[in-house]
Amino acid sequence: MSQPEAGWLVLETGQMFNGRFLGGIERAGEVVFNTSHSGYEEMATDPSYFNQILVMTTPMQGNYGDSDFSWESSRVHVQAFVCMEMQNSQRDAAWKSKLISYGIPILSEVDTRSLVLYLREKGTLWGAVVKEPEWQKARQRASHFIVAAQNMEKDWPFMVAERAPKEINGHQKKGPRVAVMDFGCKQNIIRELLKRCSSVCVFPPRTPAEEILKWKPNGLLLSNGPGDPAEVKQAVGTIKDVLGKLFIFGICMGHQILSLALGAKTYRLKFGHRGSNHPVKDELLKTIYVTSQNHGYAVEKDSLPPDAQITHTNLNDGTIEGFFSKKDKCMGIQFHPESHPGPHDAVNLFDFFIKQLKKKK
Repeated sequence: MSQPEAGWLVLETGQMFNGRFLGGIERAGEVVFNTSHSGYEEMATDPSYFNQILVMTTPMQGNYGDSDFSWESSRVHVQAFVCMEMQNSQRDAAWKSKLISYGIPILSEVDTRSLVLYLREKGTLWGAVVKEPEWQKARQRASHFIVAAQNMEKDWPFMVAERAPKEINGHQKKGPRVAVMDFGCKQNIIRELLKRCSSVCVFPPRTPAEEILKWKPNGLLLSNGPGDPAEVKQAVGTIKDVLGKLFIFGICMGHQILSLALGAKTYRLKFGHRGSNHPVKDELLKTIYVTSQNHGYAVEKDSLPPDAQITHTNLNDGTIEGFFSKKDKCMGIQFHPESHPGPHDAVNLFDFFIKQLKKKK
């Protein structure tokens, strides 16, 4: 097996973390960390990680191999994969090989504890993974990658979403028809809908309201996705045109964009919520979940309209994790109720959504 070369994760602050460059193409992105103990395949293929360098806090990565059945989309979306140890043995190097086949750079043997403590102090930063033995040259080359990445298109959901409507037959012949606005939709959201619906149609993020309504759905789901919700073009206007005509369910990015359509404001979290162990109190179903989360923005509590009842609260930091509006016929959930891998506690929220559609029918 080939010997790994010296590599660096260089942050925009100039801080550097050395490691072993296992392959791939040098790239830059936002540096974020996830505290989950499993799920490296689901994370790397989740469109919400588009344009981000994923740092795993759990030491061993790639240790249960690789399976395309676990993927959340048809391709890898992370810009780079950073970890303490990568399975790279004669017995199994499948995950390493899969990332490299997609050109994703891997940096292993990194002091991820120090790196995560730094990110918690400084917040989410841009960085680059480069292959270079000399730190001065590494810093210089990384700066060019970082500047180029920062100047790219800001509407990230548009870059990862479907380009044309896609209709899929559901498993319940008498179930409702649900339209999905795709901001970077995870496949498990679609799977959960198909279990409960007669038909699901996925629409691109810049689809006008009249085209969605022409399909005659019973409800509308707004999917997860990457980046800043305030940078997403057209979607807020579309949702405003649909409000009150269909029951709307927003998840993660969809929750944030739905909030903007209601007149609320969003803000950037210091280092985001990413992991599968975040406790959330649910006033809607009267329970407490352990949830799977992946987001860098949140909704300002006092900016929601009076008729939007806050139904879910993050028990770690008190941020809004969900709301329900009877007047505007909508609900938003900041975390991931489809949550695979991770806890399945919140999957009943899909049943709650379908129940609202049956009431409408």
